[in-house]
Order: sequence, then structure tokens, then C-alpha cells
Amino acid sequence: MPGSPALSRPVAFAGVAAIFVWFLAASSAPSPLYVVYQERFAFTETTLTLVFAVYVLALIATLLVVGALSDHIGRKPVLLGAIGLEIVSLVLFLVADGVGMLLVARVVQGVATGAATTALPATLVDMEPKRGRAGLINGVAPLAGLGFGALGCGVLVEYAPAPTQLVWAVLIAGMVLAAAVVALMPETIDRRPGALASLRPRIGVPSRIRRPFVAIVPILIASWALGGLYLSLGPSVASGLFGLHSHLVGGLVVTMLCGTGAVTAFALRRRAPARVTVPAALLLVLGTAVTLASPVFGSVALAAVGTLVAGVGFGSAAYGTFGTLAGLAHPHERGMLFATAYTIAYLAFSVPAVVAGTAATAFGLGVTFEVYGTAVAVVALTAAVLGRVVADRAPATAAT
Repeated sequence: MPGSPALSRPVAFAGVAAIFVWFLAASSAPSPLYVVYQERFAFTETTLTLVFAVYVLALIATLLVVGALSDHIGRKPVLLGAIGLEIVSLVLFLVADGVGMLLVARVVQGVATGAATTALPATLVDMEPKRGRAGLINGVAPLAGLGFGALGCGVLVEYAPAPTQLVWAVLIAGMVLAAAVVALMPETIDRRPGALASLRPRIGVPSRIRRPFVAIVPILIASWALGGLYLSLGPSVASGLFGLHSHLVGGLVVTMLCGTGAVTAFALRRRAPARVTVPAALLLVLGTAVTLASPVFGSVALAAVGTLVAGVGFGSAAYGTFGTLAGLAHPHERGMLFATAYTIAYLAFSVPAVVAGTAATAFGLGVTFEVYGTAVAVVALTAAVLGRVVADRAPATAAT
């Protein structure tokens, strides 16, 4: 491996964790802006969710292609490439003058985030200064980033000048700093042959860990499907069903789910990840049910309580799933394993949201919200049953 890096491993670990948060913050920043763009460029809910979905589809395609690339050529080249593409996407957002440019920006951002998502979790596991910390960060960072990006963007859109430009300028500055951190950190993987062959679209799970992996798939689907609803239609639901038109509220809707999830994942750091998946599923069911009841009573407070409870379930699910995966794979399996997990997560994140956007245009936001939430609750109940497989087979230690 290359010698004499400018950053020690503990410092680089912290830097990579921050980059993970920043990437996901950039991915959720458009959420509070969707309503602004919708008014400015005059498009429907279907188009809104399409702008959301092309990002995720590009991300998934990238996961399938480069999922194992960092296992062959090293983490740093993949991360630097991802950061470069992310900067390009942010510049496109900065100059966007129509739906077409938004779609292009989101596609490029999806490719960048997909490449980063394959390498960042694996890098954290490679560098972790203390066993179990990588699983914690891999659970916390995505949720913290999603919540921070939505809330920060909501604040800027509501109170700062040039709302559709300033947020992108801030994110670009952060990405430039991220590139410097990656350039100075140590490489954690020795190059090995097979890089070109690894680009064939594929995902995979080693046979020895398929049983626990399959058992966590339902909770992965339920939690990320709920996240997709909040990030794509959450601000529209707040505006259309509750009459809350503030852009800050639009960002706060996402933050209440994802930010609560991040705090929960951190609070669970001393618990065995596999032991929290069943409670996580039950909390998702409860929180979703309370949120679904809120429009019936016209209660914003009830919606907030339901979202917070669902957020606890969301964070528990993230910690349980990615914390479990962090300890299952060997070093040269991690890139592909995390790519597989994130492919499933982002499919759940995007496909239902696109269907919901089309349904909202055809049948109305209220009906779509109720049907979508009910489906999430059903999948979460299934996850509670299958989660026992992981809990029964996992060691009762904090660092799985």
C-alpha cells in the first residue's frame, strides 16, 4: 500500500464519516426545493417524483457496475471520481433553468452517489479504530446526511437570498474539501487483478451469509420505502394535506424522520445490531399507523408524533441492518456486499415513490399517502417476523 499518508487512520476515519454525511446531505437538499421548482417550471407530482427517481435509478445502475471496483483498484480512486462527478452535478443544479436540466443534474448526482456509496462504507470498515464503530457510522451517516441536507436547504430556501443557488454553492465548497481529505488519507486496499471484470453489472452475497442477509431484507425495504415517501412527497403532503406552506417545514418533515433516525442509531451503538431489527420493525409499524391517522383528525401534532416514532424505527433499522452487514463480510467482499444492500435499499426508496407520484396525480395525495403507508406497515410486520432469524442466530455482543 502507498506509504506516508498525510492523515492518520483515526483522522481519516473521521473525515470519511463526514464525507458520507455530506454526500447524503447533497442528495436530500433538493427535497425542500421540489415545491419551488414545481412552481417555477410548472410540472405535476408525476414529474416531481420522476426527478426524484432518475437520481435513484442512476445510483442503482452505478452500484451494479462499480459495486466491487474499489475492492480491486482501491478506495481512493473511486472516491475521488465520485466527488468529481458530484461537483459537476451541483454545478448543473446551480445553473438549472428547466426540468431537463434538473433531470440531468439528478442523473449525474445519482452516478456520483452510487460510486461513493460502494466505497465509503467499505472504507470505514477498513479504517475503523475500534471494532463496531464502522457499523455505527454506516447506520448513522446516511440518516444524518439526509436529515441535515433537507433541514439546511429548507432554512436557506426560506430565509436566505438566492435560494436555488446558495445551497449548491455551499455544497460545492464542502465537496472540494472532501476531495482534499481523500487525497491525503491512506489507501486501505492492495490493488488486485479483475478490475475490468468487476465492472460487469452484478450484485452478490457470499453463500455463507445469505441466510442472515435474506432475513434483514424486509426491514431494509420497509424503512427505505418510508424514507422515499418522505423525501419525494413529504413536503407536498405537509403543504397539500395540512396547509403548511413554509419551505422550512418542508425540510423539517424529512429531518424529523431522518434526524431522529440518526440520533437513534447513535444511541443504540452499544447494542448488538442484530438484536434491534425486530423492535425497529414494530416501531415502523406503530409510527406509520399514527401518521396515517393524522389526516383523519386533521392533527399536525399527531403527524409529528407518528413521524418521530417512525424515525426511531428508521434509525434502529439502519443501525441493525448495516451494523450486522459490517461484521459479516471479509475485506474483499465488503464493496460488493454493501452495493447489494444499497441496491435493495434504493430500489425500495425509489420505485414505490414513482408509483406514488403517478397515483397522486391520478387519485389525489391523500389516498396515495394512505395506501403507501399501509403497504410500508405490512412489509414492516413481515420484517418483525423474519427478523427473529437474525436475532436468534447472532451473538449477543455490541460489535456483531
